[in-house]
Amino acid sequence: MNTNRSVKLRDVVEKFGVEVINKGINYDEEILTITDVNRPGLQLAGFYGYFDARRLQIIGQSEHTYLEGFPSDERADRFDELFKYNIPALVISRNLEVFPECLEMAKEHGRTLLRTEHTVVDFTSITIDYLNQELAPVITRHGVLMDVYGEGVLILGDSGIGKSETAIELIKRGHRLVADDAVEIKRLGNRLVGTAPEVIRHYIEVRGVGVVDVQLLFGMGSVQLETQIDLVIQLEKWNDNTFYDRLGLETQHTDIMGVLIPNVTIPVRSGRNLAGIVELATMNNRQKTYGHNAAEEFVRQVDTHIDMLQGGTL
Repeated sequence: MNTNRSVKLRDVVEKFGVEVINKGINYDEEILTITDVNRPGLQLAGFYGYFDARRLQIIGQSEHTYLEGFPSDERADRFDELFKYNIPALVISRNLEVFPECLEMAKEHGRTLLRTEHTVVDFTSITIDYLNQELAPVITRHGVLMDVYGEGVLILGDSGIGKSETAIELIKRGHRLVADDAVEIKRLGNRLVGTAPEVIRHYIEVRGVGVVDVQLLFGMGSVQLETQIDLVIQLEKWNDNTFYDRLGLETQHTDIMGVLIPNVTIPVRSGRNLAGIVELATMNNRQKTYGHNAAEEFVRQVDTHIDMLQGGTL
């Protein structure tokens, strides 16, 4: 699992159209490694007892108004103290006027000074959302990821078990391919979101045929960029000595990066319609999500019937 991810500051600047007032000495190499953004109000008031300098710093109307009440030399001291810390950048919101003392101290300490037209709330929201996406822990799993009836289904199994063939049949039934062979999985909070590496996106490999472009063959409606993973289906070779669940009373789970995802094991042998079984498993999992468990209902009906027989009512 890759947790040591980073985002270049200049990528954030370009993505959100932020104005560069002063480029710091490390502007081109400056990276962001945590998702939080900080308003340095307490720091500008002189409190540095709890200050994480790795965060992107942003000044809003409140901080700007507060600083307006100081004489020039005092403002310079406040910015001088802030820029002594190795912050990635200071962002001025609402296109507010940049204090000359702020620009002077930024140049003196070699810090990046930026300005945005967004309010603090808007800029913080879009920046944190972007950083959450880009800095999320990522793993890569060998498998196929499909969107089936709006549910993200991760199909796993040994090489040659029939994952890609099952995916092709699901695509022909109107479902969408997200990734084949390599699935990149991000953890976003308590959710897992899967996508395909860009170089193999929309392609699928079928033994005997080769690599095909799913989007080109089946149209735009046959592919999807990403999906939340709601169900894991494990394909394995049929073994007559293995006991397979006949009722489905117990829901099994797979742990992926600390998130438990419902798991169904499907034994594979000649004659089984795997695409149809995947559809069925997906719909059944969705029913369970909404509170209806067909297996439990079936057992209740059988128990009720037996109780009636034993009570002599039939």
